[in-house]
Amino acid sequence: MKPGFKALFTHFFVVVFFIVAALAYFHPVLQGKVILQSDIVQYNGMAKEQTDFKNKTGEEPYWTNSAFGGMPTYQLGANYPHNYVKKLDRLIRFLPRPADYLFLYLISFYILLCCLKVDFRLAILGALAFGFSTYLIIIIGVGHNAKAHALGYLPMVLAGILLVFQKRYLWGFVLTSIAMALEVVANHYQMTYYFMLLVLILGTVYFIYAIKNKEYKHFFISVGILLGAVVLGIGANATSLLATKEYADWSTRGKTELTINPDGSPKENTEGLSREYITQYSYGITESLDLFVPRLFGGSNQEDLGTKSKAYDYLTSQGLSRAKALEFSSGLPLYWGDQPGVSAPAYIGAIIFFLFIMGLFLVKGKSKWWLLAGTVMSLILSWGKNFSLLTDFMIDYFPLYDKFRAVSSIQIVLELCVPILAVLALVKLFKQEIPKANKVSALKISFVIMAGLGIALLLLKGMFDFSGINDETYRGYFGDELMTMIQRDREAVYVSDTIRSLIYVILAAFVIWLFIKEKINKNIAIIGVGLLIVIDLIGVDLRYVDGEDFVRKRRMTEPFQITAVDQQIQSDTSNYRVFDPSEGFQARTAYFHKSISGYHAARPRGMEDLFDFYLYRNKIGVLNMLNVKYVIQQDEEGRSRAAFNPDANGNAWFVKKLKEVKSANEEVLALDGLDTANEALINTNAFPDIRRFDFKVDSTSSIELIKYEPNHLIYKSTNPYVGIAVFSEMYYANGWNAYVNGNLKPHFKINHVLRALRLPEGEHTIEFKFEPKVVETGSKITLASCILLGLGVLGGIGFSFWHPRKKEEE
Repeated sequence: MKPGFKALFTHFFVVVFFIVAALAYFHPVLQGKVILQSDIVQYNGMAKEQTDFKNKTGEEPYWTNSAFGGMPTYQLGANYPHNYVKKLDRLIRFLPRPADYLFLYLISFYILLCCLKVDFRLAILGALAFGFSTYLIIIIGVGHNAKAHALGYLPMVLAGILLVFQKRYLWGFVLTSIAMALEVVANHYQMTYYFMLLVLILGTVYFIYAIKNKEYKHFFISVGILLGAVVLGIGANATSLLATKEYADWSTRGKTELTINPDGSPKENTEGLSREYITQYSYGITESLDLFVPRLFGGSNQEDLGTKSKAYDYLTSQGLSRAKALEFSSGLPLYWGDQPGVSAPAYIGAIIFFLFIMGLFLVKGKSKWWLLAGTVMSLILSWGKNFSLLTDFMIDYFPLYDKFRAVSSIQIVLELCVPILAVLALVKLFKQEIPKANKVSALKISFVIMAGLGIALLLLKGMFDFSGINDETYRGYFGDELMTMIQRDREAVYVSDTIRSLIYVILAAFVIWLFIKEKINKNIAIIGVGLLIVIDLIGVDLRYVDGEDFVRKRRMTEPFQITAVDQQIQSDTSNYRVFDPSEGFQARTAYFHKSISGYHAARPRGMEDLFDFYLYRNKIGVLNMLNVKYVIQQDEEGRSRAAFNPDANGNAWFVKKLKEVKSANEEVLALDGLDTANEALINTNAFPDIRRFDFKVDSTSSIELIKYEPNHLIYKSTNPYVGIAVFSEMYYANGWNAYVNGNLKPHFKINHVLRALRLPEGEHTIEFKFEPKVVETGSKITLASCILLGLGVLGGIGFSFWHPRKKEEE
């Protein structure tokens, strides 16, 4: 068989193997079941109105009124014209979810290792190590689908970059541009941003080597090609990126006009997220060792120890039934790290960690340095407020760093770098030209480091009290004695998992030693190490994501059950909003009604302000201008009821008085006690063209909503005088247009968040249409970029056919 066909044959069966592996782990999908993902449940609540409208009309609304009083759907799965990259993405992810994401992890990392010229057997081993890393599995379990999606394409982007630096310019350009386009379509820019920090490190290391070897021309050619590829990949997603940027400026991720907090103190940060919010999820420095020992800090907020729990023994000894005790011990709050809570540890595998250390001694050259530097950077930045010197610098001076929360997520860079270096260590280990003495030395030193670390953790456990930041709250619920048992359970899993990791390191080291001593051959050694890695990782993964997490499809497509209260509210067929104060920022209400709450990482800034200044402080007068007609309340027995708000202003109304304020601060504060049915606030600093003019309203004046669609509202008004009409809809300048009798008219922001319009006397038809220019402009850029991308792929195929690749330079 010719080498080319042999390689193609091999890759085909590798792909088949990855398909089988993904379906085997998530086997309930073969029964038509879907995984119960908490975040996706909330997403389905948020997107209900949008989805219903698309199913009914076949059109994309780009706006929903069901959450936060109204917001664009750009971050709720909106589809854009000419989004051919998304079609390619769906073609690649052909397996049922979530097996599609696991398959993507595996095939993408395999491509990366193949581009690094790793033998296919070790490439399979590395792909399994990456794909079954606990963090990558748990984000699927909780429903961080966009994050999993983005992480799946990162190895492929890195593969394209490395091809270019290997002087395989054409295919490097093609792979980078396609992979970058797919990465951006995943729509999790935080992960892409963190990856680009790794690319900066990689570029710096390659530049240092270019200076050392006097290869300036190759370096700058490579950088130019990569910049072109990235621009093309980004251009293929222009609509999504431009729309997201436009919305981000309007959301909590953008700059706020307010310079004060609700208590009157000055705002710490008006440019992006607050420092406290960004660093809320910061890894503890010692906690980072759970990369090596999974439950060193308890594992998660809900660990299942079954009957092996000290808490279980205590509860049964106190007379509680075994069933009740077992129910409690199936969700123990064992996590005691520095973060508010976690769903699982970011475990990369004891053996992978061990091989990574070995790679520091066996691997030479630039690959080792950028992988090590990326790992260290990722680890230190994940400490957040626990290493404030670097974190504060990044927040204050590094572009866009303050736009993202949960700095612990930057460990995704580490999750990528560590298994690469671990596999490269095995590559060196199996190379015959590497002296045996060097291999033995690297094995001994690495084993002593890892074994020493494990033994030290066992000996030093007395330094920890196994208490966490939430323990006082737990103690209030459980009592002192039960809380003591929980802390003993934490200590028990600390010890058991440390011993577990030590055993896996010992077994892997033994297999490698047998190979070095020529007791077993290369294939047996690869199979042995590979099996240990997979058994280790899957053993931990199954603690957090297994077949019991799957449910019938209907449970996800219809995630919320309608109640008598919902039905009572829905019997009112007019257009209004509903508020459930007990819900917090969740999406249940949005699933059945138009809500002023919702579930989103980037909430509308104006609505957030109203919650902060009024609703959280139980000042509910602003509900009237938001047309909140029903408030869901709880009685003393915890039963829900719908309280009717007779003072809701309705969908639109004429005001008698226009009050001028000079700043956003004045405007939001002046809402306190404002008679919103008759008065309105105009910020003349933001709208200097709005001047006082005569307007009136009398008993014959009226304005009524006669047609409702999320992106198209029609009103009828009558007023014998010139009037100011206020509409209980969110003001969003980038897309909403107002038409009076078919003629476009300017509208402006009133009362900090709402729309207003000056209407001439008489009867009028008023229309508000959501016509975002960003979609039209972005679609043109997207189409042009996709055409260029397609031409690049065809050119690459044609060039390869007519000019077979010569022997590559190492």
